[in-house]
Amino acid sequence: MTKSASELFDLSGKVALITGGSRGLGREMALAFARAGADLVIASRKIDSCKAVAQEVEAFGRRALPYACHVGRWGDLDALVDAAYRHFGKIDVLVNNAGMSPLYPSLAEVSEELWDKVLAVNLKGPFRLSAVIGARMAAGDGGSIINVSSIAAVRPTPMETPYGAAKAGLNALTTAFAQAYAPKVRVNCIMAGPFLTDISKAWPADVMAKFIESSFALRRAGNPDEIVGAALYFASNASSFTTGAVLAVEGGLR
Repeated sequence: MTKSASELFDLSGKVALITGGSRGLGREMALAFARAGADLVIASRKIDSCKAVAQEVEAFGRRALPYACHVGRWGDLDALVDAAYRHFGKIDVLVNNAGMSPLYPSLAEVSEELWDKVLAVNLKGPFRLSAVIGARMAAGDGGSIINVSSIAAVRPTPMETPYGAAKAGLNALTTAFAQAYAPKVRVNCIMAGPFLTDISKAWPADVMAKFIESSFALRRAGNPDEIVGAALYFASNASSFTTGAVLAVEGGLR
């Protein structure tokens, strides 16, 4: 029987874990999932920020577990997974959203420490979470993994080269994990363009304005809540026949 739109996007009874869930796109996804009926695990480095979003989630009548961890450290991630399963008993949706792209003077001045840090948060961490949680999903009732990539994966600039390399790897992980944990686990990717989050405040305003005007059909950056439609699609049964997909949500990159 054909389901209504509200039924297709319903997340009632689901548990979602979102890294980088305390601000920006992660916070918007957490609140959208809560409105759709999901309970949340909110993970980021700062526990106070996680607790603040957890309170917002609970205002919708949902349960929330705030948890502080460093996504680039596998020991932290294993502890996060253990805590989430102890608290909720399952994870139905994993969103690998945490990311970082530090500024640097030039490519020749990118330090080994910066390179390792960027790859750890943007690629190594998502690999570990997807492997551990995906295996549990595949052994149980299935689930959905959503990676949050970037247009830098396919159109990197000199200002974000390590970040672009990591996000290109995340696109590749999407394809690999979609095959590894099929048919019970769907793995998809949102390839995001420029969004007006806290991170955007560090962008050189004049450079970014010119770049966005000339490079994107919509000629503007996205508002954080404009990520919600794609996230709900991949998290819910609306995307039941979609896996291994990389969906560009970037305002029409030319």
